[in-house]
Amino acid sequence: MTRIVVTGAAGFIGSNIIKGLNARGIDDIIAVDDLKQGDKFRNLAALQISDYVDVDTFYDAFSNGSFGQVEAIFHEGACSDTMEQDGHYMMDNNYTLSCQLFHACQKRGARLLYASSAATYGGSSTFREDPAFELPLNVYGYSKLLFDQRMRRECGHDFHRTKAGKTSQVVGFRYFNVYGPHEQHKGRMASVAFHQFNQFHAEGKVKLFGEYGGYPAGGQMRDFVYIDDVVAVNLWFFDHPTESGIYNLGTGQAQPFNDVAITVVNTLREQRGESSLTLAQAAAGGFLEYIAFPDALRGKYQSYTQADLSGLRSTGCDHVFATVQQGVRSYVQALSTLR
Repeated sequence: MTRIVVTGAAGFIGSNIIKGLNARGIDDIIAVDDLKQGDKFRNLAALQISDYVDVDTFYDAFSNGSFGQVEAIFHEGACSDTMEQDGHYMMDNNYTLSCQLFHACQKRGARLLYASSAATYGGSSTFREDPAFELPLNVYGYSKLLFDQRMRRECGHDFHRTKAGKTSQVVGFRYFNVYGPHEQHKGRMASVAFHQFNQFHAEGKVKLFGEYGGYPAGGQMRDFVYIDDVVAVNLWFFDHPTESGIYNLGTGQAQPFNDVAITVVNTLREQRGESSLTLAQAAAGGFLEYIAFPDALRGKYQSYTQADLSGLRSTGCDHVFATVQQGVRSYVQALSTLR
């Protein structure tokens, strides 16, 4: 039977990967996490796993062979708070432990599929997996970039050593703006769609940043990618163990935050039997409020991201991604069933 490890298992992406594995009939899964934030257990409660291991004991135990033969590790565990300023904490969690895990995977013959981030691009206007375009704006982005750079050193810049079979499979996914179920524990780091869903129920309106960085109110653009698509691409690489490298994982299409907002508003209005509104009608009717751009984010904010998918497509992965309108609508419907 295939044994899998998922770190960050009770988190947003990790728990959804377990859900995807369970859908395939895979349940010999070792879930690794830190449940000091106890309510994260809810993300695991409906899933099938074979064991739970605390993050503080997992890494050494895995390196020592305590879990037998492990086929692959989906490494989603990290500090993902882009506002965190403690660089020592960030580097220890996101870089040092990841390096330790990589070496243990090579020692144990386990494949490593890990979470990188679009934050590695930071201030760049080009989002292609190339050092020339990697300019992180915060220590979170730097911690992810440094591990990517380490993997290029270990596996060869184009991962030629890994593709030649000299190391086990290593795949890094540069996640763009992921949204979907199981992110309720993330607080301020939860997606805009999640916050707007709750805002609309609490206040009858949603909020967006006003004009900033040359973009109109609500017009800043991101590559928003639905969690189901993220899981599907992770599992595609799990199915193709000869493919290694660092790949963007977004839709390849930037859309404005306004698209998220109006989809949230109209999906909830539809549930109430009310008619859909245009963006202008929503703003005029008080269903959409633009707020001043926060000073704390100035100079540290990506006003535009759009994944270049040429690298991903070159592997043969032809997954079709949901648009904001499709993904956010599905997400709002899912959230509504939980109220």
